[in-house]
Amino acid sequence: MILLNFWNQLKKQWKRKLRSQRRWLGLALILLAAGVFGAGAWVLGLRNLQGLAPERPADHAVFGRVIQQPKQQENEVRELVKGIDGQREAFVKKAYVCGEELQRIGLMSSSDILSYYKDHPALTVSMNPDGAVLFTEEVDDLSPQCKDNAYFGLDAKGNLSLFSGVPAGGGEENVIRTFFQLNIQYLESSLPRETVKQLYQGIRVRDLDDYNSVLSTLSDYAVEETEKVMQVQPGS
Repeated sequence: MILLNFWNQLKKQWKRKLRSQRRWLGLALILLAAGVFGAGAWVLGLRNLQGLAPERPADHAVFGRVIQQPKQQENEVRELVKGIDGQREAFVKKAYVCGEELQRIGLMSSSDILSYYKDHPALTVSMNPDGAVLFTEEVDDLSPQCKDNAYFGLDAKGNLSLFSGVPAGGGEENVIRTFFQLNIQYLESSLPRETVKQLYQGIRVRDLDDYNSVLSTLSDYAVEETEKVMQVQPGS
């Protein structure tokens, strides 16, 4: 009887321990699953954030300030200004594809020039024949003046040129820039009469697209290009 009671008590204890162990095992599995899920969500979220993060630009920012790579080496600028005594007139020059603008800064010493160069790394430093200092910015566009008043046309020698205003009978007094000589005979025999007439009268240029389009089209009629075509034709 005593032995039977002992076994009954022992079985009850085992059952309680087994239930307790099952509860702890179940809790452990739940915690493990939650941990795995949380880690997976964290990794997925990190990947999403990395995918959404913008690409870092070439000119990176340090403490909110954009650091630009200089277009000209500092030692070159130091070499340029080391012989300057006193002060020189200084200007900012905007060099457009067509035209330029000049804005006076004022008198600057060699240390002023070097300091201005460091603050404006996109500019290049040079001196004109008069000894004035130029901080040049290259602009991939037409100047406002060119947009208002530039024409492609022919000068007296048959060169494709850019004029300030309507070409005046092949004169060169208002030529902004000369590009290349055209094979007039080949051009007149290849293009419609109205197009050739427009070229003689002046082709208005209003933006960079117009500028590039005219140059690209008429470059096929440059003397050098047409000579190449004529050399190929006999053997074809």
